[in-house]
Amino acid sequence: MKPRSPLYPLAAACLFALAAAACSRAPAEPISDPVPPPRRPYDAKTQLEYGDPRPPAPQRY
Repeated sequence: MKPRSPLYPLAAACLFALAAAACSRAPAEPISDPVPPPRRPYDAKTQLEYGDPRPPAPQRY
């Protein structure tokens, strides 16, 4: 009987690890940015378009 190479168990362990990683859960969603966006600059055009006082800035999400 021919002795087996020690690479076979290592290759089998690597294949098992890859299969387990492929079946794992997806990564969690990143935490939303807690810092609000900067306010738009206030100029004459903005005042003509939106009136005075300006409406709140649009939501990011």
